[in-house]
Amino acid sequence: MHDHESSSLVAEPTDDVARQVSAERARLRKEAGLVQLQHFKKPKENAFTAEERDHVTVLFGGLTWKHEALIQAVFHGSGYKCEVVPCPDVPAFQLGKEYGNNGQCNPTYFTVGNLVQYLQRLEADGMSRQDIINNYVFFTAGSCGPCRFGMYEAEYRFALQNAGFDGFRVLLFQQQEGIKAASGEPGLKFTVDFGMGMLNALHLGDVMNDLLHQIRPFEVNHGESDRVFKESMERLSTTLRDRPPFEILQAAPSWARQYLSRPEKKKLKNTLNTLCKIRENLSGKVYLDALEECCDAIDNIEMDRFRVKPIVKITGEFWAQTTEGDGNFHMFEFLEREGAQVLVEPIATWVAYLLNQAKAISARKKDVEKHHQHIEWWELNKHLAREKKYAGKWLMLTIGEMMWERLYHRVIHRLGGITHHLADQRELAQLAEPFYNRFARGGEGHLEVGKNVYYTVHHLAHMVLALKPFGCMPSSQSDGVQSAVINKFKDMIFLPIETSGEGEVNAHSRVQMALGEAKAKAKGEFETVVKSTGKRLDDLKGYVADHPQLRRPFYHVPHREGITGAAAQFVLHINDLMNRRNRFWPVREAIPKTSAA
Repeated sequence: MHDHESSSLVAEPTDDVARQVSAERARLRKEAGLVQLQHFKKPKENAFTAEERDHVTVLFGGLTWKHEALIQAVFHGSGYKCEVVPCPDVPAFQLGKEYGNNGQCNPTYFTVGNLVQYLQRLEADGMSRQDIINNYVFFTAGSCGPCRFGMYEAEYRFALQNAGFDGFRVLLFQQQEGIKAASGEPGLKFTVDFGMGMLNALHLGDVMNDLLHQIRPFEVNHGESDRVFKESMERLSTTLRDRPPFEILQAAPSWARQYLSRPEKKKLKNTLNTLCKIRENLSGKVYLDALEECCDAIDNIEMDRFRVKPIVKITGEFWAQTTEGDGNFHMFEFLEREGAQVLVEPIATWVAYLLNQAKAISARKKDVEKHHQHIEWWELNKHLAREKKYAGKWLMLTIGEMMWERLYHRVIHRLGGITHHLADQRELAQLAEPFYNRFARGGEGHLEVGKNVYYTVHHLAHMVLALKPFGCMPSSQSDGVQSAVINKFKDMIFLPIETSGEGEVNAHSRVQMALGEAKAKAKGEFETVVKSTGKRLDDLKGYVADHPQLRRPFYHVPHREGITGAAAQFVLHINDLMNRRNRFWPVREAIPKTSAA
């Protein structure tokens, strides 16, 4: 038999087997509903158009009540209908688990379930599901990266679909793009007034939140701080909502209006109008008057700074360290009940971190591009072009950092000047560098480690409490590193708490144990300081009783290096005032005047 004949005989059964395998594969695919395989594509979001602004309500939530009140005011002042979704609770968490995927992190379950819960209440009040889908949109944060935060958008859509609200619109605010919106929809238009209003809302919310947690633990009349701050937030919200937007053609003198109204001067008019809008939003009389009124009201709260309270710095995952409800076991309220002073984390720190990281990443990319482009040493024009590109980006980011910090600290100054300035991002990165690489992405990156060291070595907190979701990958990495950090800094009190929809009693118990150590540390510091003055505590208190201005919130107590507690700082300051009185000048001159402006 010839070779070609034998090969044909062998090929026939092989082809037959292939046909049978192909037929069986097709049958199995048909049974599984996989007749035709398709790659996944992101669902196309229904547009939120400008024509819908009058009847579509924007929903948002997840921040402190101070931030939410101000942000809602900015939305209303810009012509949007807006409502705040209430603070998530445990039933919302359970709804999130019911309608969402398995294995999601704590903030996902709380926020997704909270939105579903809110929509279900609208339906229970008589609104049809289609009307809810047509007349509401949800505005939230989104991101990409190694943690499950990057899946939030998909989780919202999946849970809403399972709950019967398929097609409900979700607008994203991209975490890695700072204050740049990612929705791209004309219905949510970012004007100068809207952007500057949001900037003011974030900064005011941060500073007022810090102020409240500084004053409330030392208030003489229980409940006074909450009442005054609620009234102050209403005043600020009214200002952001109702003040008329600046328009140069209305504010300028008649001769300037005629000049700027010419068609060929449109670009100049728009430029001047934008600059004046920025100035009006930041330094307008209506805005500054509102801040001054709030300062006057807050400064009437009577304080007793002799109360010895350990300072607990809050760090951790962004949502868990910001929310004020079941999502973090009501931890701020619990700490104050247990006798602590809470040092909260401002949202402004996160923006400063993003800007600083962008600079560092840009520098790394410059070196990578050098090798990738194979630029020889003698190709000076290419080297100059690369350096010019990097220098331009570095300059813009540096200016952005400086402006962000300047604007934030300006609000601090306008609201009494006693709240904490933003931590230096370069120092945080340097302190964390021996333990955690700043380019390890996810969550708060190196910030958890850097803050723990920063607030310990600078004696700004007796204890650091890190709040993070159960099973949070980036925070788990940080917690693993913290063991090495604690081993180096022996006096450090650090406690990580994983939050979930259950386990509140256990979490509070763990905090109580660590807080006991922090209390002992604060008490020992206070007793040492009082002893160092050579005076009796009753004499110090008597001096304060004779000078009412020392009991006002905006009285500035200088910070002493190496001293942490507010009561210990106050004792040293009072001792200085008493010594000055006895030596050289009258009491009224020994006590400096403070200004709320």
